[in-house]
Amino acid sequence: MRFALSTNWNNGRLNDGAAIADEAIALGFDALELGFRTMPEQIAGFKSRLDRMPVDSVHAYCPVPIGAPSGHPELHQLAHHDEDERALARMLLTKTLACAADLGAKVVVTHAGYADLNGFFVKLDSSVLRELVINPDGVPDVKQPVYAKRLAKAHARRKKRGRKLLEVFRRELDLVIPELEKTGLTLALENLPSLEGFPNAEEAEALMKDLAGAPVRLWFDTGHARVRASYRWDDPETDIANRFAPHVCGMHLNDVKDFHDDHRQPGWGNVDFAALKPLAQRDILRVFEPHEPVSFNDLKTSLEMIRRLWS
Repeated sequence: MRFALSTNWNNGRLNDGAAIADEAIALGFDALELGFRTMPEQIAGFKSRLDRMPVDSVHAYCPVPIGAPSGHPELHQLAHHDEDERALARMLLTKTLACAADLGAKVVVTHAGYADLNGFFVKLDSSVLRELVINPDGVPDVKQPVYAKRLAKAHARRKKRGRKLLEVFRRELDLVIPELEKTGLTLALENLPSLEGFPNAEEAEALMKDLAGAPVRLWFDTGHARVRASYRWDDPETDIANRFAPHVCGMHLNDVKDFHDDHRQPGWGNVDFAALKPLAQRDILRVFEPHEPVSFNDLKTSLEMIRRLWS
């Protein structure tokens, strides 16, 4: 079974793309995902190692656009009501597709955008909900009546506003698909760890039905799915994984402790990786996406554990 490593883990401390690839080789990975923190000057180093460490996927936007303060997957959003915002997102995505094609990647992962949940008088965004879930003892509790009541309102608003955003995003994809077909790449829409995150399960289902045969698929982030399930923003992550398995072309492997997007190595938190084995055994990309605090040895141990668990 093949596993890739996101370069977001080590390109903050290693400037040379070749050195980043060499570290992935030493850890036992089979391929790379170029993360959204990839700098233009690192690309040459990655190219020099393609014979030993191929690039399976690229996370938009990559490389970091000239003039951007730092790399970020949401510098601009393709799922947005503002036309200029969508045009900028489309421009950056096109450049990412060119980079991915040049490196021989198969998939470009993207954060599509967000459905705004705030109003003039009532805010229902995820930051508000996260505060309401904390009980007087400082412990998260989704069974609190005040949280359940506000969450029901948030879900209703999310459904309504998501429908409107879906219409806009679907038209935007019509402009992107020809470029995907030209480059031979697949665009993967990642599940995001907030109620606003677009597309949610219902929107993703509608898109996959409407885009059957098009080079647009879904990307399953294990940690994001666990966070969404913990807050009751979505069904349990194993249910989501099974429901969308035919439409998933890849997954990010990172672990969390329920309510926080920790991005730690598998085995560290509460994600049930054993239950995700059916999805992992499909013909998809599998990418470890830990954050920098994860050590070399912990990551190596985690990779070995997952290989045993899913073999």
